[in-house]
Amino acid sequence: MPYVLGIDIGSTTTAATLARRRGASWARPEVVALDAGAATVPSVLHLGADGTLVVGEPDTDDGNRTARGFVHRVGDDVPLLLAGEACPPQLLTAVLATWVVERVLHREGEPAEAVVLSHPAGWGRHRRDLLHAALWELGQRNVTLLPRTVTVAESHAARGFAGTTAAVYALGGDSFEAALVRRTPHGRYETVGLPQRLDWIGGADFDEALAGHVRSVLARELAAAGRRETYATLRALLPECERAKRELTVGGETDVLLTLPGGPTRVPVSRADFEEMIRPAVQATVDLLVRSVLSAGLRPADLDAVLLTGGSTRIPLVAELLAAAFPVPVEVEPDPQLTAATGAALAACQVVSPRPRPPEPARPPEPSRAADPFRTPGAGGAPRRDATPAVPAPRRPDHDRAAHPAPPPRPPVRITPLELPKPSRLALARSRGREG
Repeated sequence: MPYVLGIDIGSTTTAATLARRRGASWARPEVVALDAGAATVPSVLHLGADGTLVVGEPDTDDGNRTARGFVHRVGDDVPLLLAGEACPPQLLTAVLATWVVERVLHREGEPAEAVVLSHPAGWGRHRRDLLHAALWELGQRNVTLLPRTVTVAESHAARGFAGTTAAVYALGGDSFEAALVRRTPHGRYETVGLPQRLDWIGGADFDEALAGHVRSVLARELAAAGRRETYATLRALLPECERAKRELTVGGETDVLLTLPGGPTRVPVSRADFEEMIRPAVQATVDLLVRSVLSAGLRPADLDAVLLTGGSTRIPLVAELLAAAFPVPVEVEPDPQLTAATGAALAACQVVSPRPRPPEPARPPEPSRAADPFRTPGAGGAPRRDATPAVPAPRRPDHDRAAHPAPPPRPPVRITPLELPKPSRLALARSRGREG
């Protein structure tokens, strides 16, 4: 059955959704299970001993063969090093996107009619061209790149948001982005003003804040434990704090569970205590969003809504502080971790079946030559020197697409190329077992 695909490669996780054609329309996008039934997969690539890039966290990691956070490195002249090999971040991003496309192709039995890949709102033409070229090299030539803020707005619009101007609050795993979007007369969204970004605030920092609290509570027990036991406990601490954070989004209290040499240990944490730990960081994101609105010449009351995306936006404190700063609705979807990917699939539907443009107003008939006010009577119809010729208004280009007749030009940067396997060999050994 014909379908389109939306992909969101975040700093810590990757998600994908697809929308199936239903006659002349498209069904609501559905989640693509990327990792053993999970809706997301870590945005991590590991270079195996056979030279194959493997998607997901490795069983053992010495830090020498694993790449993380490469999406936000696109455009950086300095490549990442994996086992001594130079890997341009745009190539790593394209490899992960190709893995998602091929995984869906394997399940559906046919390629997507269109693919939309979201990217940070602050990217300019240079970064988009780098990623387009990398996707082209891997055979992905029907990919449209859209700012994440635009795909977020598309997803919220499909759920009933009918406003024109909104602020997008994107809280990722290790970064925060704020931007404004506005609906165009053609029904699409575009970014307004200059997107703002914080690279030191994200959901992982909230996990670390809770982990620091647990370490202080268990300081005496950890000091008395051996080095090996302490290492094992601390390695399990962050995943456990992440689980506790998710539970505190719906409950008033929970326990952080750890195993110490003396036996299982529980550290109780209330939602109020956790929110006090992260309040300064969340307030910094809200303040940045307010500054973004003011820098665009608007006031918070001028917006129609604040649209949220990112798993940590489920934390009640986020909506509480946003509601205090913005006298407009604060909207979050049931699973905000999938909002950008869902909007990307909705945008892909428009790539295949564009919305009809509204009819242009009728133009008045052009005056005859004799009645032209810019021509001097009796001068043979020659125009006057003070006449201002009509200049056609510039057309706004459509969304960037990778389906160019030739790949976009590369910037003048010399990087040692990495010999990577062809896209058909990018499948995980572990995913072969699940798919087979």
